[in-house]
Amino acid sequence: METYKPNPGTPVADLDTPCLILELDSLEHNFKVIADTYKDTDVKLRAHMKNVKSPMLAKMQMDIGGTVNGVCCAKVAEAEVMVQGGIDDILIPNEIVTKDKIKRVCSLAHKAKIAVCVDNPQNLRDLSAQASASGVTLGVAIEVDTSMGRGGIRSPEEGVELAKLATSLPGIHFKGVMSHQSLKGEGDKETRYIEGRRYIQMCLDVRDAIEKAGIPVEYVSTGETFTYDVATEIPGITDVEGGTYALMSTFLSYMTEFEYAGLMLGTVISTPRPGVAIGDSGMRAVGAMCTYAEAWPVVHSPEGLTVSEMYDEQVVLTSKGAMPLKVGDKYFLRLGQQDVTVNRFDHYIGVRNGAVEAVWDIPARGCFH
Repeated sequence: METYKPNPGTPVADLDTPCLILELDSLEHNFKVIADTYKDTDVKLRAHMKNVKSPMLAKMQMDIGGTVNGVCCAKVAEAEVMVQGGIDDILIPNEIVTKDKIKRVCSLAHKAKIAVCVDNPQNLRDLSAQASASGVTLGVAIEVDTSMGRGGIRSPEEGVELAKLATSLPGIHFKGVMSHQSLKGEGDKETRYIEGRRYIQMCLDVRDAIEKAGIPVEYVSTGETFTYDVATEIPGITDVEGGTYALMSTFLSYMTEFEYAGLMLGTVISTPRPGVAIGDSGMRAVGAMCTYAEAWPVVHSPEGLTVSEMYDEQVVLTSKGAMPLKVGDKYFLRLGQQDVTVNRFDHYIGVRNGAVEAVWDIPARGCFH
């Protein structure tokens, strides 16, 4: 069975739903914000592919500007897709520990510059052993836990010991340090700058300790969309691992310089009572994280509607006044967590001026292994 691919020129009103829409004007706007921000700065973007899952979109951002001409990928499988798509500089900002995945990473290192993150000595030794056996050199960055409570070292001293070990092992090229952080709740500019600086400084402290031990640090890869501009004012950062900015999610609604490029298009299938419309874009379409109300999508258009309930195949839309939608009408939803939604679709349907301009594959969707 072939997946749905509408022809260019198809009006949005005629599209089968639910479907993942890519508003091309908004996408290009977001890419240009990044290019303009990093035009004359030492720090550049290393776009996170867990959000868009497309080497084509990565190359679009590279062409528009503001990047290190490389990306980061959450998983080995995503990195494989990026290399197949012609991306030759990849950081995997996670620990890769199983024999199979380490072998796959080393295979990629024959074709591209590959770096992975580490936070323990044995993993570093395992990477070294396989890299040596494969005849490649793997880049390694030390992950620093700054706010997520997941992987990563917890002190500069740990970082120094790992860096010393990395520089002593064959098949390993020590690259630097990496961290990721998140901001809870609404983030006004002052909060973003205060919290962003605090988290990033924790990563820089590890860098400073490593350099004090006489080991050069090539890069500091840190930050994300909420600190994309904060990073330009902090000396020493080389890469910002932003990803959400490209399509946008509602949890970053305070980042008003970016537009909602990734949208869910749905069709009203029932209007059971006044002020209520039932749409066909339920949790299976937008992603399982929508079981949490705070991750529910938000109505993009028409204005004045609220998502009040989510079910497997349906969404309940309500209005305080007269419901503007009737059966068969289309509506757009802003995504609560776009990377989860993108992972559920085979294609982006690129739209401009109310009609389909292009249909693009999402080759890294579903890359669990």
